[in-house]
Amino acid sequence: MTETAIQTAVPAEPQAAARPVNLFLFSLIAIVVGVVTGLGAVVFRALISAIHNGMFYGVFSTVYDANVHSPASAWGPFVILVPVIGGMGVVFLVKTFAPEARGHGVPEVMDAIFYKEGRIRPVVAIIKSLASALAIGSGSAVGREGPIIQIGASLGSSLGTLLRLESWQRITLVAAGAGAGIAATFNTPIGGVIFAIELMMPEVSTRTFLPVALATGTATFIGRWFFGPHAAFNVPPVGLLPEHPFGVLLLLLYAGLGVLAGIGATGFIRGLHYAEEQFERIPNLYLRHAIGMTLVGALMYAFFIFTGHYYVEGVGYATIQDVLLNGLTLAPFLAVLFVAKLAATSTSLGSGSSGGIFSPSLFMGATLGGAVGAVAQMLFPQAGISIPAFAMVGMAAMVGGGTGAAMTAVTMIFEMTLDYAIVVPMIISVAVAIGVRRMLSRENIYTIKLQARRHFIPKALHANMFLVRRAGDVMEKDLLVLPHDLSFDGFLRLPDLGSRLRHVVVTREDRIVGVLRVNTALRRGLEGSYTGVSLGDVASTDFTIARTEDIMFSVIQRMWRRKAVMTLVIKSGGVPRAANVLGLITKEHVADSVAESIKPYSADEAMG
Repeated sequence: MTETAIQTAVPAEPQAAARPVNLFLFSLIAIVVGVVTGLGAVVFRALISAIHNGMFYGVFSTVYDANVHSPASAWGPFVILVPVIGGMGVVFLVKTFAPEARGHGVPEVMDAIFYKEGRIRPVVAIIKSLASALAIGSGSAVGREGPIIQIGASLGSSLGTLLRLESWQRITLVAAGAGAGIAATFNTPIGGVIFAIELMMPEVSTRTFLPVALATGTATFIGRWFFGPHAAFNVPPVGLLPEHPFGVLLLLLYAGLGVLAGIGATGFIRGLHYAEEQFERIPNLYLRHAIGMTLVGALMYAFFIFTGHYYVEGVGYATIQDVLLNGLTLAPFLAVLFVAKLAATSTSLGSGSSGGIFSPSLFMGATLGGAVGAVAQMLFPQAGISIPAFAMVGMAAMVGGGTGAAMTAVTMIFEMTLDYAIVVPMIISVAVAIGVRRMLSRENIYTIKLQARRHFIPKALHANMFLVRRAGDVMEKDLLVLPHDLSFDGFLRLPDLGSRLRHVVVTREDRIVGVLRVNTALRRGLEGSYTGVSLGDVASTDFTIARTEDIMFSVIQRMWRRKAVMTLVIKSGGVPRAANVLGLITKEHVADSVAESIKPYSADEAMG
């Protein structure tokens, strides 16, 4: 009877042994993650080069510049089979050793952070390296940033697990490895940090930001040591905003580009999702990917026959470089390249390839922006319109629209191009692109895959204002202070109890001996019954003490560590005596207050 009347806390399951480290040592560990990730990016790019040269030309060499178009393959029309052969190796590696290495990698990292306490199997780094290098090197229309993000994240997770760090520290190392990976790939240290903050980190504070920044900076240094300090793309200076009246016109055109990029990003998100659904109807993984890679190979060779370049194969940086150097200015052809890359990337990943979506997004953004710039240049010949400028802005808008990471898109494209004049148009276009995409598709290209698993990822970082409130502002003042020797039956017969949940502080003289939470509505069925127990017999000692000025962050920490069912709040400067108890805080009060604290953001979330 008393077990149903009195609510007690359920003991938490024992936590695995962890070894927390101080910030200095944790920062040193993050530097190690940066070093290993930076070296991993170097090895990964060399592996891509070796596979590409071997499969396209039959030679062993690690000399390969992705910013230059590949010459004609030695195999002639049989080059169509190169992506198919590479794809068979990808399926074998992924199917046999690490299914999570399939696809573009970032959703798996986000899933590990938010649903697996940052745990990623060590084998993922090896298999992702091999599978993605094989896919990209053989011509799959995917990017190299997604794999290195997953590789860096896996290294961070493995190191955190090996050292038995606390879960928040392991998660931070996962984010550090991801940011370091993208920074080493594109030579964008600031962009790498912002990427980790926007998409990977559940908490942003000194203890998490510092390790991420150190890992990212270290990986960038390693990358520059091997690849040089130059930006990812060679971009001549361009004038973006001439004097009045054309400055306003250009801003409107950039906003229009943002609208088109938002629509294009939605098409990419839904196109990739649709391709995955359609290819999953083919039960045999090898047949599924063979069909997809045959289509990509045929498209690649068709471009070569009619234009002299493979265009859609691999990361596509050579095409981006052409647009940025004003080498591609024909709007219809740029539009065709946009559609072709969208189809090739969706087919590659949808059928089972392993690679990223960032580079294809840059390709699509450059071609879309270039096409818009070419049309605008024709319509307004006196406005000083620059096609490369529109291409750069289009790259940021497409990345931002597809991923939802606005700051990452602006920062990374700026670091890739090193043109400060691009920032204002980029901010406008990215903001418009994200707004349009959110109206058309609530999920971005990363979260749509996780939504299918019913794994929801927060799309915004909210400052939890509740955690800085004082205990005295949160506490419940409606409580009873009763002696330990009062019988439980006598308590239920007290007048004015009401029929609701009541909180009781049980005392012996002026000393607090326990707490109770009793549903007094049960007394209606207990008239005339006799339990034979006192309040002291059934009181719980699972409580803790706080003072009115204590902030809720420390109160919640204390409750969690003590596994306390409630916290008694005493007056400032008082000692833990019954006479000094002013109120109490239960887990329900915490939940209600947290819900109230996020109310200002709820309307925005509901709108998507």
